[in-house]
Parts: sequence; C-alpha cells; structure tokens
Amino acid sequence: MAGGSWLQRLKQGLGRSAGKLGAGIAGIVGGRKLDAAMLQEIEEALIAADLGPQVAARLTAALAKSAARGETDEASVRRLLATEIAAILEPVARPLRPDPAHRPHVVLVVGVNGTGKTTTIGKLAHFFAGEGRRVVLAAGDTFRAAAIEQLKIWGERSGAEVVARAQGSDAAGLAFEALERAQAIDADLLFVDTAGRLHNKADLMAELGKVTRVLAKLDPTAPHDVILVLDATTGQNAIRQVETFRDTVKLTGLVVTKLDGTAKGGVLVALAEKFALPVVAIGVGEAAEDLRPFEASSFAHSLLGIDTERPIS
Repeated sequence: MAGGSWLQRLKQGLGRSAGKLGAGIAGIVGGRKLDAAMLQEIEEALIAADLGPQVAARLTAALAKSAARGETDEASVRRLLATEIAAILEPVARPLRPDPAHRPHVVLVVGVNGTGKTTTIGKLAHFFAGEGRRVVLAAGDTFRAAAIEQLKIWGERSGAEVVARAQGSDAAGLAFEALERAQAIDADLLFVDTAGRLHNKADLMAELGKVTRVLAKLDPTAPHDVILVLDATTGQNAIRQVETFRDTVKLTGLVVTKLDGTAKGGVLVALAEKFALPVVAIGVGEAAEDLRPFEASSFAHSLLGIDTERPIS
C-alpha cells in the first residue's frame, strides 16, 4: 500500500473489515426502529465481525441507551459504535517507547509461524532509526536462513547493525552475543527475533524461557519488553495465542499485522477488552510506512468506515 497519509493507509487497510461491519450495520438499520430485535441483529453482526461476544454485548447495551434518546439512524449508530470502541481501545494504545533507564532497551519479539515477526522487527527498526535511535537487530530465528537474510536486508535499509550466526545456531547464545554487542556500542534498542513456533508445542515454547534467562545474565532487567506479533487474518484464534504465550513469557505488548488482508480486524477490539495488553503498533500493508504506533480513535472510526481525515466530533 503505497502513498498517502497514515490515516489514508489505515482507512484503506481496514477496508475489508469496515466493509463487512459497515455493510452489516447498514443492512440491519435501514430506516427501521431501533428495537430489541434490531439490537440482537446488531450484536450478532458485531460478533461475526470478530469483536467477540463481550464487546458485542457492551456495544449493544450502549446502543440501547441511545435508542431511548432517539438516535436511531445509521450514521448515529456508526458514530456511537466508533466512540464506544475507541473507549475500549484507548487504554491499550501505548506505543513502544525506549526506557532511558535501560540502555539498550531489549525487546524480545515472539509469535507463531507466519505472523510477520521478522518483517515487524525490520519496520520497527526503520521507525526508530528515523527518530535518530541507534538500533541493533538479533537474527534469532536461526531455523530459517530466509529470516536471517531478511533481517540483514532490513538492517541495511534502516542503518541498524545486525548480529547473526549460521542457520541452526543456538538462539539463546545468539541473543546473548547480540546484547553484548548492543551494550558495547551503547545502542538505544535491541530487537531480538525468534523462531516462529506453534503455540501448542511445549518444547518450542520452553526455548523462549531459555532466551529470556540468558539475556538476564547480562542485564537482570532484560528483556524490557516482550512483544507478541499476531496475524489479524487468524481472527479469534489470536486470543488463544495470547493465552498460551502469556503462560510462557511475560508479555508486555502486542503488534497486530496484516489488517489489510482480512475482514477480521475487529479481533483487535476483542483482544483489548479481554487482555488489556498494550497494542504498540499495527500493520496495514507491506511498506515500512505501513506499520505505525497504534492510535485508538482513528482505528475505531476507520473500522466503522467513518472518514478519519476530518475532525472527529
């Protein structure tokens, strides 16, 4: 997704999700009276859009109150839903910021196969390098030669130093070496890539614990963040992934990728409501500029197909 402002890319990236949810709302409201039957249909549409039953119940309760005030047209319904969704998301909209008390600030990036961990690290490196930060990348996905080469390419693009070993090397040892290097050059940030692992494979999950223990040998406070990368196209399965990874490592935040490739973008709202983990960034395309810090109001309004280029009242 090239060109345009971030808000334009966000709106375009959420187009499938907004189309599904917006079309559902439009088809239900359509000049009818906002009564109990319509509220039930709206709740079902919200669940179908992957917002989850708890969020759907909360939103329809808010709509019931608006019906008493006579706010029953489609535009009013959309605006109220966007406002309520933004209220759910606002507490978790906390971008990743390096802690100056920890230098380097160590970020361990985890997730299942295919979520886009390595690409996410590259884009985050690009973002922070653009702020003038000194960044080191650890090519800790030692199972895939392609991941190592991919991270090297991102390092060249961003000016970040990459610490890598041959395919099949010990991931924990690589992380240790990368932290040593980041400390030696007084880097601001160290991003540690990890191999994709199925969340139901206990041995692979246990390896993450080894990486964290090794990092702590050099810096007892490391890692300072553990970010789980989630693929929005998996929908409600993302909730299971959070539950399992949270049992293995101390998750401090989420990145949700591939929002442009799915109509299941509403799952981000379900994640926020259930876990209250910071959503540090979202991805809506392939370009480096298509991954940006998460902002609640613009996401909520884009999800409902409301123009975010104009001021939101």
